[in-house]
Amino acid sequence: MPFSPPADVPRLAVVDLGSNSVRLVVFEGRARNPLAIFNEKAVLRLGRGLQASGALHEEGMAQALLVLRRYHAIARAMGAAPFEILATAAVRDATNGGAFVEDIRARLPEVPIRVLSGAEEAALSAAGVLCGIPNADGLLADIGGGSLELVSLRAGAVGPATTLKLGVIRLAERAGGEPARARAIVETDIATVPDLAEAGGRDLYLVGGAWRALARIHIAQTGYPLNIVHHYAIGREEARDLAALIGGASRRVLERLPGVPRRRIDDLPFAAVVLRRLLRATGAARVVFSANGLREGWYLSQMPPEIRAEEPLLAAAREQGRRFGRDPGLPPALFTWTEPLFADDTAPERLLRAAACWVSDIGSHDHPEYRPEQAFLRILRQPGVSIDHHARAYLALVIAIRYEADSAAPFLLPARQLLSPAAAARAERLGLALRLAYTLSAGTPDLLAATALSVAGRRLVLRLARASGTFAGESVLRRLERLAEAHTLVAAVENRDGEVT
Repeated sequence: MPFSPPADVPRLAVVDLGSNSVRLVVFEGRARNPLAIFNEKAVLRLGRGLQASGALHEEGMAQALLVLRRYHAIARAMGAAPFEILATAAVRDATNGGAFVEDIRARLPEVPIRVLSGAEEAALSAAGVLCGIPNADGLLADIGGGSLELVSLRAGAVGPATTLKLGVIRLAERAGGEPARARAIVETDIATVPDLAEAGGRDLYLVGGAWRALARIHIAQTGYPLNIVHHYAIGREEARDLAALIGGASRRVLERLPGVPRRRIDDLPFAAVVLRRLLRATGAARVVFSANGLREGWYLSQMPPEIRAEEPLLAAAREQGRRFGRDPGLPPALFTWTEPLFADDTAPERLLRAAACWVSDIGSHDHPEYRPEQAFLRILRQPGVSIDHHARAYLALVIAIRYEADSAAPFLLPARQLLSPAAAARAERLGLALRLAYTLSAGTPDLLAATALSVAGRRLVLRLARASGTFAGESVLRRLERLAEAHTLVAAVENRDGEVT
């Protein structure tokens, strides 16, 4: 009997049958942020030789049938439904693609198989990017083995899409394995795409394994403090230098570079050539790497409209808070309680503060000796798709301070490297406010409701209701004074009948 997850925790599975690799992803839950609990890839290079023969590689097809049978068995064993296979450029372009699909259907008759058109592939890829970057603005470039999808994004709205035969396997074959020859091919193909210059001054969003490999190289070269490709962003000049380095390097040089995935070595120079030509054609100011793409877009398409409409960062924070916190009624109360200290928040700052309130009890079940560091790392390194590197660092620092981490603790260094001094100071102030709130309330909304903060002139006033179980003991006074000092205010305590101390 296959395993069945709890009824309220559904699982969904999708196979991305691509030109270079075949990948199974099993997602758990029905939420705004995809949570992948299983991810397996087989590099079969199904599209190898497609440019010359027009057909899928025979050995690749035979291996793919074995792999797909395994993936189906895994999905059934994990209780995942629906389970669907999505075939992309190699299958749709090959003369024997239809016969291959029929062979799969004969062996897995109950499994839905979709051969995506270029437009459908682009649409799902765009949905996947917007799943984690809802206000993406610029050009999406999704590179696979057989094709390159280009999609215009305008502040979260999906615009025109184009499919080019510039996947890394196909481009290498068109260029006879010579990156120098590939440059002219890429320039000619890209020149057929209208309005690419509209992305000038905006972002270029890169999706696909070959792009991610470039990001890993750059992360390793620069000593970047967070080894997470998703949301990794670099400026135009850095991206151009990276593409020039990889595009002109010999295989021997590439093998010696830190962070190079060995299975991607042959693809990297051609991915670099495409990147450099896109930078030139678009005038993009920044490159943003996305680990989301077609598979996450498919996942989101399975969600009801009300889930798709949720703000993703806040949804992710709520999920964490409900999973690790003690009282789901507290975070909204904390947001209101801290409002007097942050009345001038911008909209992005309010969103971060709301998210911080939701994850503020995330260490409640950790060992107290390790709670600050454990909570910090859980936030900084969480698998969530909707939290960029700035937000990771900001929220992690807030929560570490809330759990009384020494502000000079070495484990906080990655957050300090990722944040500006002003942002780090703001995160610390919010962490101090949450620390005081938890000291007063014991993590309960009822006790928090018996207290209030206000700013009166140069004073930070803490009001306490009599006979409520809250009082200004030594720890409360110490934390109130530190919070007031961080805001350049003077601390004061006032009982609800107006008595001031």
